[in-house]
Amino acid sequence: MVVNPFSPDALPEIRDVQATARANGLQLRLLNASTAAELDAAFTTLETQRPDALLMGGDPFYIAQARQIIERIERAPAWWRFMRFASSPMSAAWSAMAPTLRTRIVMVGIYVGRIVKGANPADLPVLQPTTFELVINLKTAKAQGIDIPSSLHARSDEVIE
Repeated sequence: MVVNPFSPDALPEIRDVQATARANGLQLRLLNASTAAELDAAFTTLETQRPDALLMGGDPFYIAQARQIIERIERAPAWWRFMRFASSPMSAAWSAMAPTLRTRIVMVGIYVGRIVKGANPADLPVLQPTTFELVINLKTAKAQGIDIPSSLHARSDEVIE
């Protein structure tokens, strides 16, 4: 997992991923990357270690570095929270899952509405999305030798051939 340690989401994200990895008998390796140079160093490490899969943390910094990320990932199955990684024709990501755009807009609207009505932002509860979308890039999966079960096709919101 590549994560920006300075992201406010980093610690809860790492805890969740570590718990999931342990529950599934998987070993999790963390690589910190908060700058373009650190991201480059993390990918150099990944190229040496050759992990079975890659999880990119959900920090928006990685959106700004999308081209660098896509160019450096070649064969490892990758999972991102950002749809554009899986849907890019150059993508090495065979799938991505994130809250739907509609869900994100509604959540922002809820916060804005409460603040406009006088609520203190520090007092607002953290909203958790409940609707997610799954994008599968079959071209990339095939290139990586990954066979996607038809049951997963049926559950996905978008399949890129």
